[in-house]
Amino acid sequence: MTAMKGDSEDSIESIRPSNLQAFANSSTLHGMSHIFAYGHMTFRRFLWTLSFLGSLGLLLLVCMDRVSYYFEFPHVTKLDEVAAPNLTFPAVTFCNLNEFRFSKITKNDLYHVGELLALLNENYQIANPHLAEPEILAALKEKANFVNFKPKQFNMTDFYNRTGHDISDMLLQCTFRGDACFPFNFSTVSCRDLGMFLLLF
Repeated sequence: MTAMKGDSEDSIESIRPSNLQAFANSSTLHGMSHIFAYGHMTFRRFLWTLSFLGSLGLLLLVCMDRVSYYFEFPHVTKLDEVAAPNLTFPAVTFCNLNEFRFSKITKNDLYHVGELLALLNENYQIANPHLAEPEILAALKEKANFVNFKPKQFNMTDFYNRTGHDISDMLLQCTFRGDACFPFNFSTVSCRDLGMFLLLF
């Protein structure tokens, strides 16, 4: 009786579902109950397993692609063009990165602001002469010759206005609403920190 009872308990244990099978059969995840069904592996279970793994792999691939696309920080610029017969044109500013014209710098200017312009050092000598072009270096040597030179009063505003760039030298062509514009249409605005600007109104 004892042997028969032990055999029956072993047979019951063998057909009792595992925890994974019990979870799969109670899960609402599609296909899980078919993959972890009771009994031996069948061709139907194999197809369900293959479909589930393929779908899971495709899902992970799409997720990775979207995450990678997100970290590329894509952006879309949308422009709405509206036609108007008459517009008030805003001020157009022209700024030359070369604030001063070397040809307009005088010996007195060089004496007062030569170090500020990085043309002279603290000893009133030419700074980095090997970087200058030969003709520029020759003109700079002539202007930097302060032997018997008596400096005059220096005005920074006058220096900006005198050595700043002239619109007539820079303006090649200008049209606004079909009409030509000329250098006299521009107004000069000086700024001590940023140099000279040319505004079209």
